[in-house]
Amino acid sequence: MKFSEYPFKMPNVEKLGKKISSLTLEFANAPTSKDASKVIKRMNRLMEDMMTDITIISVRYSLDARDEKYEKASEQLNKDLPLLQGFYHDFQKALISSPHREALEKEWGSFLFKMIETSMRCFNPIIIPELQKEAMLVMEYNKVIAGAKIPFRGEIYNLSQMGKFTQSQDRKTRKEAYLATTNFFSENDEKLGEIYDGLVKIRHEMATKLGFKNYIELGYLRLGRTDYNADDVRNYRVQIFEHVVPLVNKIVKQISKRIGIRKPYIYDLNQSFKDGNPLPKGDEPVLVKNATKMYDEMSKETGEFFRFMVENELLDLTARPGKRSGGYMTYFPRYKAPFIFANFNGTQGDVDVLTHEVGHAFQGYMSRNMKVSAYRQPTLEACEIHSMSMEFFAWPWMELFFEEADKYRLSHLEGAIKFLPYGVSVDEFQEGVYLNPELTHKERKALWREIEKKYLPFRNYEGFPFLDEGGFWTRQGHIFSNAFYYIDYTLAQISAFQFANEMWKNREKAWQKYVKLCKLGGKYPYVELLKKAKLYNPFKEGTIKKVINPLKRKLKELNQ
Repeated sequence: MKFSEYPFKMPNVEKLGKKISSLTLEFANAPTSKDASKVIKRMNRLMEDMMTDITIISVRYSLDARDEKYEKASEQLNKDLPLLQGFYHDFQKALISSPHREALEKEWGSFLFKMIETSMRCFNPIIIPELQKEAMLVMEYNKVIAGAKIPFRGEIYNLSQMGKFTQSQDRKTRKEAYLATTNFFSENDEKLGEIYDGLVKIRHEMATKLGFKNYIELGYLRLGRTDYNADDVRNYRVQIFEHVVPLVNKIVKQISKRIGIRKPYIYDLNQSFKDGNPLPKGDEPVLVKNATKMYDEMSKETGEFFRFMVENELLDLTARPGKRSGGYMTYFPRYKAPFIFANFNGTQGDVDVLTHEVGHAFQGYMSRNMKVSAYRQPTLEACEIHSMSMEFFAWPWMELFFEEADKYRLSHLEGAIKFLPYGVSVDEFQEGVYLNPELTHKERKALWREIEKKYLPFRNYEGFPFLDEGGFWTRQGHIFSNAFYYIDYTLAQISAFQFANEMWKNREKAWQKYVKLCKLGGKYPYVELLKKAKLYNPFKEGTIKKVINPLKRKLKELNQ
């Protein structure tokens, strides 16, 4: 089925609750493991159908946040989902306490039961009101961002559409565009501060109700992190500070020299070349056509997959009024179909979408036939390996997208390295916030600015008082919607760099290793998955230095 043919179906909480309860009772009374297993299969089908209907609503609402039908449906789901989680929680309890557990683990895998035990630590019916409030606040943030109407040179744009102006070759245009975008966040600062304060306090309350000291451990468990903790991440951030921050400072100086600006300001930092950043050749139809050629040539698997996406309308790529900002990949279990959402705006980021989000979707497609639905997708830090690695595997085809492909390759590699200190800044900020949930909005902004100066000392906010006071973080949606997720991008980037280093030596060997990782889905927790895929553990002392050093040589080569 094409995406436009997917039916709108609002999940009925009462009917689903009764069905889940009935299956739970049937499972508890199953005389043999074979009978119990049949009930698990039926429950999986029920949950996959429900998740498909929910995802259709979520996607259609993000395509146009002004659509009242999907807005009302989303609001209702925010109330209903915690209730459904309560029913499913009872089934999970029956599953892990089953007298047939040993036999079921042999059939379904022991990690499934570990995941369920972790999930159960994150939920109790007593936190349903907080879960409902959390969902509504996240929706409120997304609505503010999607509703942005930014006046610029006689026209009105949303945040995604402003991207091409903030990366303009003309410095005056960049400055004006950055100022216009910053003004939007400054004008909405009080509102965004209130939303975030509500989220922090609700999450802290959930954590204490469930017996945790603060939200940090609960936040990690909600993300499915079972084989590493906040101490591991803290040590990892130290490695980034020691081995990457000095390199990024050097890269920023090199770029400043290249673009001929002795004292770069914040609006200059997205600029890579004096004559402008590389721009893609064409709009969405042209780029999709060229991407089809690239994926046909890359491998048989990618060619089949990408044609499936195009033919079934599973790409919605161009920015437009009312559309939510950002980009994502999601999955419709009933149709075994990934979906890519993006906001093309005429910058090189359009091509990044056709590699990054396609990497996510390719993994979803490769894992679509896994019997255990919970194994189809790994935890988020592992998911991002698929996307970020695909960006590098696409390098040989960049001539299809850019007149000066090497300029893209250089700016892409520089950008990927430059991202690491920012990514860990977001994580350190969130840790500070949830350790001290009573901080005021002003204190949170001061905390952000302090961390920013540590990891991103080159950021010059002269002429932007709102940013100089620490307001930049309010534009990072992950901080609001998915606490502690953002570090996952940096962890995955380290693995992607490893794939890149291997690809430059032996492309075929690296590609087979990548496909194997995609097919593994989420059968193992993160650190074990790395081991199975023969990838370095980023938490281990020395890993960052070992991965980063070869990139210095590549940077030198591309610069020349």
